[in-house]
Formats: sequence, structure tokens, C-alpha cells
Amino acid sequence: MDPLGAPSQFVDVDTLPSWSNSCEDELDASDAAAETFQEDTIRSPFLYNKDINRKVVLWKGDVALLNCTAIVNTSNESLTDKNPVSESIFMLAGPDLKEDLQKLKGCRTGEAKLTKGFNLAARFIIHTVGPKYKSRYRTAAESSLYSCYRNVLQLAKEQSMSSIGFCVINSAKRGYPLEDATHIALRTVRRFLEIHGETIEKVVFAVSELEEATYQKLLPLYFPRSLKEESRSLPYLPADIGNAEGEPVVPERQIRISEKPGAPEDHHEEDEGLGVDLSFIGSHAFARMEGDIDKQRRLILQGQLSEAALQKQHQRNYNRWLCQARSEDLSDIASLKALYQTGVDNCGRTVMVVVGRNIPVTLIDMDKALLYFIHVMDHIAVKEYVLVYFHTLTSEYNHLDSDFLKKLYDVVDVKYKRNLKAVYFVHPTFRSKENGPYYTSYPPSPDL
Repeated sequence: MDPLGAPSQFVDVDTLPSWSNSCEDELDASDAAAETFQEDTIRSPFLYNKDINRKVVLWKGDVALLNCTAIVNTSNESLTDKNPVSESIFMLAGPDLKEDLQKLKGCRTGEAKLTKGFNLAARFIIHTVGPKYKSRYRTAAESSLYSCYRNVLQLAKEQSMSSIGFCVINSAKRGYPLEDATHIALRTVRRFLEIHGETIEKVVFAVSELEEATYQKLLPLYFPRSLKEESRSLPYLPADIGNAEGEPVVPERQIRISEKPGAPEDHHEEDEGLGVDLSFIGSHAFARMEGDIDKQRRLILQGQLSEAALQKQHQRNYNRWLCQARSEDLSDIASLKALYQTGVDNCGRTVMVVVGRNIPVTLIDMDKALLYFIHVMDHIAVKEYVLVYFHTLTSEYNHLDSDFLKKLYDVVDVKYKRNLKAVYFVHPTFRSKENGPYYTSYPPSPDL
């Protein structure tokens, strides 16, 4: 209320429900049961944390109306952008804001700069500049957008701000895909709260009606509100979830450092004091050490690469397929219902069913079929599982050729082969008309 008793247009962030309060799927089991759940389940890299969830708010509304320590304004390099967020902030803050911005002399992409809030309920405004998005420069755009969120949070920490209201920094004007940008925003905030959570009490994501659905969809991935939601969200995390601070990781751009430049390759002598494990140095994505990739590729061609190096190369290749599988629309393949989970067997192993007649080999993109297989099976294959293939009612149009099966074998991660315990081939025979289908069990070969 203002002094004259009229209702205020500003919204106090302390009155908004936190993300943890919006959960409709809390576990009702006892603490002991919860512990069993944790032990038997593959945990997400973004663990269920009630304390962090209490700090997060998703609110549909104008960020300029928030009564908090600071709000975020997304703008251009000259800080004169006319997008809906900026125009609302300028209108409510009053003319003094423009004068203050002129003293800043602009802001580079990814940076964050501070002004007073003037007539706003918020005490400060943090201005940042999101990247212009072009698909061929996607890596640069991801790094810049990460820097926006990280630098805003760092500035809030340095200024001892207790609450901050984020607008959606990637404005439609700059062409950044909303879902991709939301992944970066949420994981960056999550990682910051994990490390510096004691410095900030409330983080509000102020979104429009068009943006709300995307945030509702992705928030459970990074801020699960129960152990069950954490487990359910795990398969939908993208391949690149960033480093310990949420920063995008680009393996191909990591610096490769030779331990002793110029020394012969067969020189094994170690100087005293150099036998220390240095693998912990360089947690930043740009400084992590890695072998000479160019040399590895050359040795592969010459057939001289070690088994360990071959496995590492294979893992990189698989991760690229997994990343593509998680980013591509595979709904047309999923609608075939050719691959699905159907419970566990008597040994407690996950049972995956493949229905041969639902695979129209000549009518679908088999590369997309491979991507779908990887997308579904990646989290299944971390534990023991069996495959059941139903050959009933198949025709020549449903038979997978050997080239596809070889490609599948070459692409999938080693865990697929290690944890596959049996393959059951179910096919009709003459006697099936009276006695039911005939089952043939094929245990995995030693090569798997």
C-alpha cells in the first residue's frame, strides 16, 4: 500500500511461493525408505535439495515490478535496447536511469553493470547484454549467455544482495532458442547456489506467458522437488550439463598440454617432485588437460593406439551421438512403439522389448532410429538388463540389415555391452498355433 492507501503495483518477492512449495509429487515414504530409494537409483548430477529449492521462485509477471534487492535488465551493447523488459524498467524507474546509464559507456556482451533502481521498488538494476544467436556460432553464444548469468550472480554476491529478480536474458530480438537458453540459465543459477547459496536468499525467474511453459518443463531437471522427480528427470538432461559452475564444456577446444615438451616419447625418467598427480589443476573448461588429439587420430590410422586411448576416442564419439539424441525431435520414431521398457525379470534386471513388426525399415530414417535407441537406452544400460525381440508378424520390410546392426554395435557405449545379460528371440513356429510362441535365448557373446 502507498501512503494514501492505494494498492501498490509492486510485488514483494517474500510473498511469492517458492519452487519447493509448488511440488505435487513429494515422497510420502519414511526416511529409511528414502535412503533405500537413493541407494537403488542412479542419482542426477543435480540432486534433490530442499534448501536450494526454497530460494528459487518462478513467477509470471514483469520483472520491473519486483520488490527485491536487484532486478536484471537485458539490453544491447549501448544499453539503449527497446525490448519489452527494458521499456518497462525505463518507464517505471524514471528519467534519472538514462542519465546514469550514459556514465557506464555501454556494456559488452556477457558483462554485467550496476545502476541504482531510482523509482523502482528494487534498490539496484543489473544490466547485461545477451548474445546474438547464429547456429554456426552456437558455442560462442552459449559461453556468452553463461557469462551473462554468472556475472550477474557474481555482482550480486560482491554487493551482498539478498534477492535478485531475473528476466529472460535471451531476448527474442536476438534470436536465441528459448529452450536452449533456459537450460543454461537454470543450470548456472543452480551451480551458483550450490557453491555460494549462503550469500543469496531468493532468486526469482520472472517470465512471460510464452516463456512460462518452458521454465515449468525444465526446472525439475535442475531443481527436482523430490527424489522421485529427480529420478524421473534424469533421462531428459542434455548431454552437456556444463562443468562444476555450469559453464558449457567444449572438449575440442580444451588446451592440450605436453608434460615435457621436446622430450623423447620413450623417456620415462621422472624428476623428483614431478610425480604428483596434477589432474586436479584447471577445473575451468578451457584449462583442462588432455592428450594430443591430432596424434591420437594419426595413430588410429596406423593401428598403434593403445586400448585405453581407443576407448577414450570411442567415448567421445558416443557422447556426440548422445548429445544429438537429446537435442533432436524423435517423436516420429517414438510413436512407432518399437522399443519400450516392460518391468524387470526374476533376477531384478530391466527388461527392454523390441517389436520387430513396428520397425518399417524402408520407410524411416535409420539414423534417427539409432538416435532414439541411444536416447532411451542410455540410462537403462547403466545397470544389468535383458533384451526381448518379438519377431511375430514381421515381413521383409521389418528386417534390420547387418550394416545397421554393425553401426549400432560400433557406436554404443561399453556399458551397453557389459550390462546386457541376455537376448531373447521370440518367434512363431508351427507348434505355436497350439502351444504358444517358441522362445530362443541367446546369452551375450564373450566379445560383448
